[in-house]
Amino acid sequence: MEKLGREIVTIIVDEFGAAEFLRRVSDPFWFQALGCVLGYDWHSSGVTTVLTRVLKEAVVPEEHGIAVCGGKGRASRQTPLEIERAGETFGFSGSSIESLRYASKMSAKVDNTAIQAGYQLYHHAFFLTEDRKWAVVQQGMCLQDRTARRFHWLSEKTRVFVVEPHNAIVGDVKRDAVLDMTSSKSEGCRKASVDIANERPEKIMQIIAPNNSSFQKSLETWLPREQMPTRHYQMNFLSMPRNINWKTLKKVYEFQPSNYEEFLSFKGVGPATVRGLALVAELVYGEKPSWKDPVKYSFAYGGKDGVPYPVDRKAMDESISMLSQAIQEAKVGNEEKMHSLQRLRRFIPDGLEQ
Repeated sequence: MEKLGREIVTIIVDEFGAAEFLRRVSDPFWFQALGCVLGYDWHSSGVTTVLTRVLKEAVVPEEHGIAVCGGKGRASRQTPLEIERAGETFGFSGSSIESLRYASKMSAKVDNTAIQAGYQLYHHAFFLTEDRKWAVVQQGMCLQDRTARRFHWLSEKTRVFVVEPHNAIVGDVKRDAVLDMTSSKSEGCRKASVDIANERPEKIMQIIAPNNSSFQKSLETWLPREQMPTRHYQMNFLSMPRNINWKTLKKVYEFQPSNYEEFLSFKGVGPATVRGLALVAELVYGEKPSWKDPVKYSFAYGGKDGVPYPVDRKAMDESISMLSQAIQEAKVGNEEKMHSLQRLRRFIPDGLEQ
């Protein structure tokens, strides 16, 4: 359905501008509806990979003022190079291209490392416009239960990469005990993690290896005796990660990051290091990270019975209205229009057509 996809993008860009197209792509409702229109299973995680692949073929930078970079698996690793090529097409400066590459890198780093819900990214699509605005649609898979989770980013909504930067996070399930270092409630833990990372790695190693005979002594170097945690409290945090990259932590210590974004962006800082420092921050400083899953939507709109949440009628109606108009105006055959509108209608939950 590449032809129809190109027509829809052209109409939206002509009528509302490239920036509005990015807003729509970063909206999980509209993104899912577009996948339905183009003929894919509306509730499937496969919509993400197939739809972005079609958009990558359908969108023409010189015509639409938009470029789509990246993709699934190996294609995702070509994102930095494709951003550079798109930037050259749009006449960006070297610093602007590097800024866009950084946005691509950090969005992936955050969703792979700062949010730990068991999802490993395997798909990363980066959308950018000729006025240097961008959006990201990326997806991770949980190998244990084969469920997927999709992350939507929009540059105009992302003020800081490490503080609630997403436009939306959608998935099949909501999980318990998810480490979310991007939550506003993790602010104290983020600051404490940076303070700890700026300490000698040997000092951190003593705390993370509590069975070491010097564990109690190492804690005393951090806290006065009257502030020492009880043994019961300590036992809650002894299951710390054992695969922390100590060589990387040494380099981080030598670098001395000034904030959490600098720390997270450092090459080699992975989930184990982030988790380990977060747990130390809570144990030593009492700065607790957020353990609440940030996922906000399921892949569907919800049910009229309120399960898993009430239907967002406004978002659904806006999606359907814009796509219906685009289909009607598309320069494709009447039969193709009819089938597309029928697929869009099936996207509406039963009983909500009126």
